[in-house]
Amino acid sequence: MPSINKKPVTNKELLLKYAGLTMQLFVAIGLAVFIGYKADGWLKWNIPLFVWLLPVIVIAGIIIKIFIDTASKNKG
Repeated sequence: MPSINKKPVTNKELLLKYAGLTMQLFVAIGLAVFIGYKADGWLKWNIPLFVWLLPVIVIAGIIIKIFIDTASKNKG
């Protein structure tokens, strides 16, 4: 049975939620670029493959996470 006394979400709570998600995004992309830079330096390749590839993988993963977190959670 669904709860009738559900408290509405305030703007401040939404702001904090999305500010935290934004910080996660920036930190994850920064770490991916740093790790990619170090990996490319260690492998001594002429093309910076990991500097491009790791941030793209991180961004795709975060988009999937956002999609799952914001999807409607209707259970029959």
